[in-house]
Amino acid sequence: MSEGNYRPYNDSVQDVTSRLNVDPAQGLSSQEAKQRLEQYGANEIQEQEHRSLMQKFVDQFKDFMIIVLLVAAVISGVVGVMEGEGIADAIIILLVVILNAVMGVFQESKAEEAIDALKDMSSPEARVRRDGSISRIKSNELVPGDIILLEAGDVVPADMRLIEANSLQIEEAALTGESVPVYKDTETITDTEVGIGDRVNMGFSSTNVTYGRGLGIVTGTGMDTEVGHIAGMLANTDKQLTPLQRDQEELGRTLTYAIIIVAVVTFIVGVTFQDFAWLDMLLISISLAVAAIPEGLPAISTIILSIGTQSMANRNALVRTLPAVETLGSTQVICSDKTGTLTMNEMTIEKVYYNNSMNDASEYIDPSSPLVRSITFANDAAPDREGKIVGDPTEVAMIHYGQNHDQDLQADLAKYPRVEEVPFDSTRKLMSTIHDKGDGTYYVAAKGAPDQLLERVTHININGDVRPITQDDKAAILHANENMARNALRVLAGAYKEIDTIPTTVDTETVEQDLIFAGLVGMIDPERPEAGDSIRLARNAGIRTVMITGDHAITAQAIAERLTILDPNDPNNEEHVMTGAELDKMSDEELARNVENYSVYARVSPEHKVRIIRAWQSHDKVVAMTGDGVNDAPSLKQADIGVGMGITGTEVSKGASDMVLADDNFETIVSAVGEGRKVFANIQKAVQFLLSANLGEVMTLFIATLFGWQILEPVHILWINLVTDVFPAIALGMEDAEPDVMDHAPRTTEDSFLSFGVLPSILYQGIAEGGITLFVYWYARFVLHAETAMMPETINLAETMAFITLGFIQLFHSYNVKSIFRSLFSGNPFDNKYLNGAFLLSGAMILVVVLVPGINTYFDVTLPNGQEWLLCFAAAFALVIIVEIVKWLFRVTGKADDYQRVVNTDR
Repeated sequence: MSEGNYRPYNDSVQDVTSRLNVDPAQGLSSQEAKQRLEQYGANEIQEQEHRSLMQKFVDQFKDFMIIVLLVAAVISGVVGVMEGEGIADAIIILLVVILNAVMGVFQESKAEEAIDALKDMSSPEARVRRDGSISRIKSNELVPGDIILLEAGDVVPADMRLIEANSLQIEEAALTGESVPVYKDTETITDTEVGIGDRVNMGFSSTNVTYGRGLGIVTGTGMDTEVGHIAGMLANTDKQLTPLQRDQEELGRTLTYAIIIVAVVTFIVGVTFQDFAWLDMLLISISLAVAAIPEGLPAISTIILSIGTQSMANRNALVRTLPAVETLGSTQVICSDKTGTLTMNEMTIEKVYYNNSMNDASEYIDPSSPLVRSITFANDAAPDREGKIVGDPTEVAMIHYGQNHDQDLQADLAKYPRVEEVPFDSTRKLMSTIHDKGDGTYYVAAKGAPDQLLERVTHININGDVRPITQDDKAAILHANENMARNALRVLAGAYKEIDTIPTTVDTETVEQDLIFAGLVGMIDPERPEAGDSIRLARNAGIRTVMITGDHAITAQAIAERLTILDPNDPNNEEHVMTGAELDKMSDEELARNVENYSVYARVSPEHKVRIIRAWQSHDKVVAMTGDGVNDAPSLKQADIGVGMGITGTEVSKGASDMVLADDNFETIVSAVGEGRKVFANIQKAVQFLLSANLGEVMTLFIATLFGWQILEPVHILWINLVTDVFPAIALGMEDAEPDVMDHAPRTTEDSFLSFGVLPSILYQGIAEGGITLFVYWYARFVLHAETAMMPETINLAETMAFITLGFIQLFHSYNVKSIFRSLFSGNPFDNKYLNGAFLLSGAMILVVVLVPGINTYFDVTLPNGQEWLLCFAAAFALVIIVEIVKWLFRVTGKADDYQRVVNTDR
């Protein structure tokens, strides 16, 4: 029912039924229901229009770098045909492009999956009252005004205002994130700004009835439900480009412009100043341009990311999109759900108050004590077929408490079987059971809200001595209750008594009077033991953790202090906690200005989560968001990286996520951040290797052209580019993480592949490569064979030696880039077996060209003598020495730490 901002929870039952023109006792007529179905449409989530596979495939070719590679493939093919060298290089480039397109299509469609999963959550059928009788109909035929019957086990089929609620509890974790079912009633709510979790007179589509019975009137169907609203947000949330995607696009543009300029200048210089034939110079310039483009980079990035996904999978982090691997490493803010991620998602008793004293739950208590029996006898939780205790989380916690203190509950209940009960209801907030003691008397166990139970207590048990309860006793009990509540513990009281006969009428008046107070239990969903350490590790790595939860503010604050998200010693922590109601009063601009002041958000809605993430993103922060519920899906999609929960997560949240945690553990996120940083570092190493090598080639050809030397032929350039670019760069993606990977500040949106000292390294290393190659050519031609320097044989030999030197310089250089600033010899330089293999394979491919008859003729190279071979290898290895000296200078001057923004030097 789409009527603007209508809030049925603010209207009485009579007002809602009048507004919807229906008699709850009769329901709608079939004719009226048919008319309303035409007016409001089917009760189902509207499906997005899915793009075809071909559309998705074509879209992959809109990336700038891919367009450049396609042009390079065409040019390379033309040059190859003109030179009689074939089109092998062009084919390799096209294979790279197609591989990336296929991977892109395979990884797409998260939002489509999420919305499809939302549809799957709906109830297939509903019990509805129409024409005065009850029948089952398909839930997609429900309309506003329908009267729905609910009972335990049902999925709520539409949003509804409750008319009756008999001990009704509905689990709404998918919408609110709260792990405890909500007790429902029918009272009108006067607060107009109340959040979903506090609308206790409403039932929401796709939530689950866990206890009791209810009757409701449908107020919203399809896209007008809370779940439909989330589906609409999902469809309209634009997914952000990942830092990796932004970097690749920017790098592609920058390189393309630079390469075109260099190629044009080289052509002009060669033709105008050195009188080279324009066709020869055109081929050299085009070969230079093709060689300078790191066409293998997209494929190498894909391979490195794929390796990262496998490594993360081994750590329980299942990556659904390849760029997400690297995005994790860029994370600056982690917005984490509380329940199940930072906490155990299991209510646990922590404090118990009995015998007028407060005790830790771990301290010994007699399993037959009145407190243990009162909270475990008056309890509906029970073991399932596998022996796991299931039921209301608070009741499960009480059973576990008894088990932890050696209570054999099944034996006790066999000895004292339940014969009657007064079920829980949300008005009196109590539950009582009557047990046959087998001697003609009966044991009454009661548990419930402390204030309600104390009104019915007349005696107290102190160390087995039962005496009348005094005002001082009650004051001490209330004080203990306040202390536990102040520490965010949910407090319940236990009481008991013995009676001689079962009352004729079993109700609260006959059973829950003249009780003996047994004690209090305080419980909470405790923090995960490893979560605190992980949050501290993240903080040391420059990453801020923000808690966003549907739970109450006091509970959220207490958990945040225990996890050190908030400083446990700060008396003003309330100032860093914001509720959804307070957030509603803030504009987006005001939130963006103040977002860094808040570390905890409580009682929030799906819209709030998206607003918080956008506020952080407005500061150019890379934001990760964790979540498990339907309510988390829009924010998971809005975040730079959405992290879903594999165990407790809904299919909707998983579908909207970039990564899924198989163990629902915050520690896994921090572990994955380290893996993501390693992946980015390895891609950076590939970039540094490729661009410094390509710069060396460009410099060699450009300077040689200025001197009038034809130092390398097009086939030499393309072959070096082919054999030295791919295998070593891929092998660098197999590097282990450097030991200080979590000691650096996360990269910002201003950082790129060329940050953290990579650009100056590329420049000096590329210049050194070119300079060494030019030196070898000059030395071979004008020093070793000065008397025949102008002879074709000498020129050909010098070209061959330049070819060998440039090829092996790049292979030796692959070891230099194992680290930007750390010495190659600070560890085992040969610890990467893949890099060793790449060196041998690529080196063999260079040697084959020179040594094998027939092939060397095709490549127009001459076999050097022993002294000339030694010169080539010595010159190539000299780059390692040069780089080691420069790295040492960076370290001793402190520039290395400045470039890498070291934030934690103590570990």
